[in-house]
Amino acid sequence: MKSTPAGRMRLTVVSALRRASRRVNHWLAHETVLLVGLLAVSAALGAAAITWAGTFSPSVLVLPLLVGGIFLSWDSLRWLATVTVAFLVAAVVADGVSGASLWASLVVLTTAAVALGLARSRSRLGVTGTTGESMLVDLRDRLTAHGKVPSLPRGWEVEMVHRSAGRSEFSGDFLVAARSSEGLILEVALVDVSGKGHSAGTRALLLSGAFGGLLGSLPPAEFLPAANAYLLRQGWPEGFATAVHAVVDLGSGRFEVRSAGHPPAIHYQSGSGRWVTLDATGGLLGVFEKDVYQPSTGLLRPGDALMLYTDGLVEAPRRELTDGIDKLQGEAERLVTRGFRDGAGRLIDAVASSDDDDRALLLLWRT
Repeated sequence: MKSTPAGRMRLTVVSALRRASRRVNHWLAHETVLLVGLLAVSAALGAAAITWAGTFSPSVLVLPLLVGGIFLSWDSLRWLATVTVAFLVAAVVADGVSGASLWASLVVLTTAAVALGLARSRSRLGVTGTTGESMLVDLRDRLTAHGKVPSLPRGWEVEMVHRSAGRSEFSGDFLVAARSSEGLILEVALVDVSGKGHSAGTRALLLSGAFGGLLGSLPPAEFLPAANAYLLRQGWPEGFATAVHAVVDLGSGRFEVRSAGHPPAIHYQSGSGRWVTLDATGGLLGVFEKDVYQPSTGLLRPGDALMLYTDGLVEAPRRELTDGIDKLQGEAERLVTRGFRDGAGRLIDAVASSDDDDRALLLLWRT
């Protein structure tokens, strides 16, 4: 895929923001300096609230707490919160108990509680400042990078469309792809982790890295057993996943598809003009030990296509899975007359326009 000017601009902006964030975090690494500065600000604001009681609201004490809640560690923030609350109490006593002073106290105390909660979460993760957010962004970008299909030789085209539940940046559906060093073999694995959106995003981040390392490093028949064994070792109470693994010889067009509890792949045969579901079956990943996943084989001739998708595309309340697959095939029949290009997005829009679940679809075709 060629980069567009808008895409290059976005990468430039993101890189600049990351460099700025790293510089800010480096400066704020001297936490003692920041703590002393915030204590001084809190003292100045508190003194002003006491001196000009009734005209200078103590609610301004939220300002150092907001900054401290973002950048200070748990231990440092406790000192700042203690000093700030002490000045708050003194300011309320100087002004006398009134509706305005009680409201200001509620605002400051609520801000202190939220700031301490944020600092506590960062302390558990062992990160400071905005490092945690930067880590999540990097992890998301790595997940996206794993899902990019390598460039294909002339005569082959591929499209991958992925949409998360609730338009979240994280998803339980992900793709890993690899092409052999000789360039003749393409391997793709489309995985659906239990859950959706953010709830499945953390497991998907971990599994995408592990499965990306396995794909192409093992013989095709060993990929799903190895992925299953890895998932079993995690011991997650609800950590199962489904996957479909396709291996395509880009020279001859021959392919193998193996499934682990995943909706069946669909093969378009240009000779007959029909979409045919492939009968590869196998157990879920992360539930039972299984050593063999039987493949379904076929041949992609010029004009043929192979479609992989996740169950969010065909499942719906009060609708059988087979009915959803039939609907997908019906929409795919219309796709043939218009050509496969941009077809993955059109299929998702036509079959599963709701964003209640993660949806992903890969379309590989031979021109």
